[in-house]
Amino acid sequence: MSLVCGIDSSTQSCKVLVVDTATGTVVREGRARHPDGSEVDPRHWWDALQAAVADAGGLDDVAAVSVAGQQHGMVALDADGEVVRPALLWNDTRSAPQAAAMVAELGAEAWARRTGSVPVASFTGTKLRWLAEHEPGNAARVAAVALPHDWLTWRLLGHGEPGRASLDALVTDRSDASGTAYWSPATGDWDRELLQASLGHDAVLPRVLGPSERAGTTRSAGAVPDGLVVGPGSGDNAGAALGLLLGPGEVAVSIGTSTTVFASTEQPVADATGTVAGFADATGAFLPLVCTLNGARVLDTVATLLGVDHDGLGELALAAEAGCGGLVLQPWFEGERTPNLPEATATLFGMTLASTTRPRLARAAFEGLLCGLADGVEAVQRVGVEARRVLAIGGAARSRALPRIAAEVFDSTVELPAPGEYVALGAAFQAAWVLTGERPRWDRSVTESHPSQHQPVIRRQYRDRLPEAAREQLGRIG
Repeated sequence: MSLVCGIDSSTQSCKVLVVDTATGTVVREGRARHPDGSEVDPRHWWDALQAAVADAGGLDDVAAVSVAGQQHGMVALDADGEVVRPALLWNDTRSAPQAAAMVAELGAEAWARRTGSVPVASFTGTKLRWLAEHEPGNAARVAAVALPHDWLTWRLLGHGEPGRASLDALVTDRSDASGTAYWSPATGDWDRELLQASLGHDAVLPRVLGPSERAGTTRSAGAVPDGLVVGPGSGDNAGAALGLLLGPGEVAVSIGTSTTVFASTEQPVADATGTVAGFADATGAFLPLVCTLNGARVLDTVATLLGVDHDGLGELALAAEAGCGGLVLQPWFEGERTPNLPEATATLFGMTLASTTRPRLARAAFEGLLCGLADGVEAVQRVGVEARRVLAIGGAARSRALPRIAAEVFDSTVELPAPGEYVALGAAFQAAWVLTGERPRWDRSVTESHPSQHQPVIRRQYRDRLPEAAREQLGRIG
């Protein structure tokens, strides 16, 4: 049995899966925590990777490895390959003013045309602009810019230690490059004019590898043995799409701390409203994506308010009717990104003596969360994506209530793939592809399937309560 390794280096932790190349069956796994915060020394990622590999029983029997990592993070390197300053992660929003200024300078339509997306504070380019304005000394030292998965791949290849730090050995893939705000999914090229406008000068950028192109082989370091084939890696959402075997007519909905809605398309997408990010995927195609800020913590908050656990919240919600008797939760507890209303707060509408019951409040939490996701699904549909089937993943999708209520909110079949670490599984898929030269023929296991039981009242009530600014933003998509 030939084995490959997939690594998911996320914001919170590093997950390692050792997988059977032929079937995609997980043989063993390991994990290790990352430090909290939105600014992290990349060396912690390397230490966590080593610990997670050891926790998985090592890689001595593995033939290939690939890394999928959190998108957008800024890893700035000097001419000697040393990290200039702690990496700014995707969830570091200090560059929001720089993002707004960059959009104003070029125009949203030009950004969408040149990079597939309109910059927001999560994107790498906005963080480089912040660095140039707030830490000019550090910015002047920057000789190369990498993303988290690029840097880890570089370390796997044996670089980053004193005396062995060739910047020309940096590599990336299309999916992660497309989240920088200085790479074009349509042309497949770095846009150095945009890089220089952000950083203030040119710099070495990773070579963009094809989906099954080898980055090289590992150099022995700690728990990582010598000579493993290394794949190009990917961004985390593209890795999840690979792990899910996402196909035409399918839209993935990932419900974690925040949520993402994404699909695979053959043609690039450019949405000048900035709602849909026109990313590339890890197969040579494209990955239009919508992100919302309010995810599983909506359910956490209401469960705590009602004094129940997640199972209890689901049981209460299933005891209430669709539409909750007019009770509507607009769940913007942390502001919102889709629609882009960062200063918004959560609001409960339609409270009467009849509607304000524990079951209806529980169900309103699910309906509010899912209506925000339905706006995301509708947004990708309006840029050309077909959505016959919604695949729900993430911890919140495990609730007994969520897929049943989702089938009433979405006008599509709702399926729950078997629980798994789909980002790491996608990295393993890529490693197998690179190792064998052929795209793996793995199967997707589905634990639940719910045909659409669409209840228009749910979204109609939710839409009626949206502020005008939100309706205007969502109406401009497409």
